[in-house]
Amino acid sequence: MNEELKDGKIDEIDEKIVRSFAFGSRAVLNPMAAMFGGIVGQEVVKACSGKFHPLLQFFYFDSLESLPIEPLDPNDLKPLNTRYDAQISVFGAKLQKKLEEAKVFVVGSGALGCEFLKNLALMGVSCGPSGKLTITDDDVIEKSNLSRQFLFRDWNIGQAKSTVAATAATLINPNLKIEALQNRASPDTENVFDDTFWENLSVVVNALDNVTARLYIDQRCLYFQKPLLESGTLGAKCNTQMVIPHLTENYGASRDPPEKQAPMCTVHSFPHNIDHCLTWARSEFEGLLEKTPAEANAYLSNPSEYTSGMEKAGDAQARDNLERVLECLEKERCESFVDCITWARLKFEDYFANRVKQLTFTFPEDAVNSSGSPFWSAPKRFPRPLEFSVEDQSHLNFVMAGSILRAESYGIPIPDWVKSNTKCAEAVSKVIVPDFEPKKDVKIVTDEKATSMSTASIDDSAVINDLIKKLKACHKKLPEGFRMNPIQFEKDDDTNYHMDLIAGLANMRARNYSIPEVDKLKAKFIAGRIIPAIATATAMATGFVCLELYKVLSGNHKVESYRNTFANLALPLFSMAEPVPPKVIKHQDLTWTVWDRWILRDNPTLRELLQWLKNKGLNAYSISYGSCLLFNSMFPRHKDRMDKKMVNLAKEVAKADLPSYRRHFDVVVACEDDEDNDVDIPQISIYFR
Repeated sequence: MNEELKDGKIDEIDEKIVRSFAFGSRAVLNPMAAMFGGIVGQEVVKACSGKFHPLLQFFYFDSLESLPIEPLDPNDLKPLNTRYDAQISVFGAKLQKKLEEAKVFVVGSGALGCEFLKNLALMGVSCGPSGKLTITDDDVIEKSNLSRQFLFRDWNIGQAKSTVAATAATLINPNLKIEALQNRASPDTENVFDDTFWENLSVVVNALDNVTARLYIDQRCLYFQKPLLESGTLGAKCNTQMVIPHLTENYGASRDPPEKQAPMCTVHSFPHNIDHCLTWARSEFEGLLEKTPAEANAYLSNPSEYTSGMEKAGDAQARDNLERVLECLEKERCESFVDCITWARLKFEDYFANRVKQLTFTFPEDAVNSSGSPFWSAPKRFPRPLEFSVEDQSHLNFVMAGSILRAESYGIPIPDWVKSNTKCAEAVSKVIVPDFEPKKDVKIVTDEKATSMSTASIDDSAVINDLIKKLKACHKKLPEGFRMNPIQFEKDDDTNYHMDLIAGLANMRARNYSIPEVDKLKAKFIAGRIIPAIATATAMATGFVCLELYKVLSGNHKVESYRNTFANLALPLFSMAEPVPPKVIKHQDLTWTVWDRWILRDNPTLRELLQWLKNKGLNAYSISYGSCLLFNSMFPRHKDRMDKKMVNLAKEVAKADLPSYRRHFDVVVACEDDEDNDVDIPQISIYFR
């Protein structure tokens, strides 16, 4: 074919590529299909919606570096009449066996987790007799998950994500050896994910949605020297990072800067966009309906312990807690549904009229800063109080949602008439609203660096003691066994009035400050803190990661074969780069990186440990376990410990609790070389079982 070409003729043919192409020309590989499926799917959405920039020119992608490095024996590529023949024709039967026997830990079974399970099942990963895939997720399925977590259905709502996903994955491939757990991978579950569990793993695949969990898994992979395949998506964007023992830096080696949050004073007194109003609305909802009732229950369950705790604390926070508990158990306690309507109507007045009047009294429209510039200059907006009207449907809706949720928190039956506008308006009209008198000595926080809105009084302890007396007197009047029902915010149930109240709070506040209002759906998106996720970006990310899995399990690829990817389907932009190698530390003829952990087996004594280090040209002068010193060369008494087993020193001196599932413990050793220069050595693990 090359000889017949005129313009496109090439001088030299790479036979290896031609051979690989020939063997795999009929193969459909799952990772490639997932990756291209994500890209093509997004192009279809662009064509239908006109949203985002379509691809121009041809899109070309290859992953030649995923192919086996060593030339394969043609017999290894023969079809075996199995569902994996396509994969075998590209990678060979030996790698297929490694995939099937792999022990994989998938952390998370949300959007990424579902895609990974589907891919792994189709690739035959952990489908052999000694293979095992462990998936864990402590979350349950919500309605909003269904748009992108495709292993779940309507009837699975409320069930454990990992269990449902595992069942669905075994329908894709009945040979999949999968165990589904509902444990959060954290320091608290190290009895479940113990040393033996980690040591037996072949690879870890992260499908997480938060940085804290990612950093924890990264530390465990670093410690047990396991490859970690990391990925994440945000809307049309995705990134993947390969963390390979001794070849690449770890996930925690580089961090994104923290997200900027609006200052507290902006959210509380000077909002200038709808996000500020919704942040405030969510905070008020949780304070009124979840935190305060929970605080009241904490007092009612054990009054003496609760009050003594507050007396000991004696700070502004304790005073604030007591004031809120007293408010909901005495001052604002509701005994009938009419009381709840009164409460909601007075809350409207407090939030959207009185607070605004107080703010504009403290800072009038012509107020100036200490520098002489106008106080109400952009981005600050000068607010106007609202006047309640039963003719305004949004005002009525606010009172209705507020009164229903208030009744729920007190266990008061909700009458049907509240949903009738005329009857609700009638009940609200009967509420007597006291006139508001602005106070002259009110302090309003304007410092953007302030992290709390509460201001401490001169003597909190005196106020706290007075509040405790009032609380005890109030407790006597309450019915026997009275408890409140804290309401946890749930964005996905359209019948529970949670979003109605939050949207009402945010929109009335937006009206105060002449900020454009939003509908309930947009309010749900912002207040529910929904991170936009779309199936196309998720499919693409998992496709890229599974192409790396071939390299990890084949076990002989160099760092330049791996790829970290950043892609944005909206632009569209695709950027691939080799991972960064870890930083190398040198001492004499030894080198090590963050990946190294020096291991001593056979339950050594202190003398044996010191000699082992001496053989490496290192003089240990201090050994510690946790915060406790096991050995220091400066202390003559420590010489008596030389022939003691290290594990006994840890138990006796450091009072170490070493449960039966632990086979080793770690010590931090401070060393010098022969010239008395400090040498930063890896962590040392001592195996005693």
